[in-house]
Amino acid sequence: MGSVVPLKKSVNSAYLELKNLVANKLLKVENLIELKLHSKIELINKMSNHHFSSGGKRMRAMLTLGSAKLTGYIDGERDVNLATCVELIHSATLLHDDVIDESALRRGFKTANSIWGNQSSILVGDYLLSRCFEIMVDDGDLEILKLLSSTSAKIAQGEILQLQHKSEADLLEETYLKIINLKTASLFSAATRTGACISKSNKKEKEALESYGKNLGLAFQIADDALDYYSKEIIFGKEIGKDFYEGKTTLPIIIIFQRANSEERSFLLELFKKEKRTKDDFSETLALINKYKAVQESIKRAEYFVNLSRDALSIFEESQNKTVLQNLTGFSLNRSF
Repeated sequence: MGSVVPLKKSVNSAYLELKNLVANKLLKVENLIELKLHSKIELINKMSNHHFSSGGKRMRAMLTLGSAKLTGYIDGERDVNLATCVELIHSATLLHDDVIDESALRRGFKTANSIWGNQSSILVGDYLLSRCFEIMVDDGDLEILKLLSSTSAKIAQGEILQLQHKSEADLLEETYLKIINLKTASLFSAATRTGACISKSNKKEKEALESYGKNLGLAFQIADDALDYYSKEIIFGKEIGKDFYEGKTTLPIIIIFQRANSEERSFLLELFKKEKRTKDDFSETLALINKYKAVQESIKRAEYFVNLSRDALSIFEESQNKTVLQNLTGFSLNRSF
């Protein structure tokens, strides 16, 4: 496969630093998630427990908690409640994503839809969203209600836009960035801005944390898409080539299409139009990715957003909280899980 971008074990400590920083609150989030998942309908309990027990980084919940802590929120449980809300939105979208993508595995475990079927998965995803909105209504902050409601709509729009452009090897980079901004970065930015809203921060601080979250999310997704072409499933817990086999055009494909000759472009166009792609197709595509250093170039593009994310926090005074959030930008780029 040629040279790859190395995964830096030390960078994973940035994730652990944030996890330790909000550990007490995060435990309360886990407990509240468990409470909110409970239903008198046994199938809901089975499916939601299976989905959450398969792991997950709780990154978005931790960003909500970390942002609230950075901006001075100490007393009360609003950060716990709204971090739970953000995590439930994320989990609902994953259940829906797996149905759309016909995924059999997530984080190395069987997906809910592969066990209980698409209909049940969609409905349990809807159940999680409804529980999330109950939390928001109970919180009573109209600004946050509007923010998280609009974010749910953005995520859905991103999914539809991606579906609309499925199997397009000649997808514009601008369209790709729009898709990942809606699908991924919008919830990251909502999580960090929510933390600022809880603390009654001023407009400048809210916008700074929103920018931090948005650019962190963009870097995170670009790196995730690059991992699809060089990671090892045993390390990352993700099916290698998953995006490729599903016909999703991500940044590595966009880059090789930009740099390819006419013959290679024709090959890619026909390849992505196919109903199914084979292992041989994947091997040929990997050869082009290595030829044009598409993974390395993708990481370079992600680094741009990492720098924007890190710089967005410059308005805040130096503190442990700020350092931990800034260090997390490196994790988004070089993580190994």
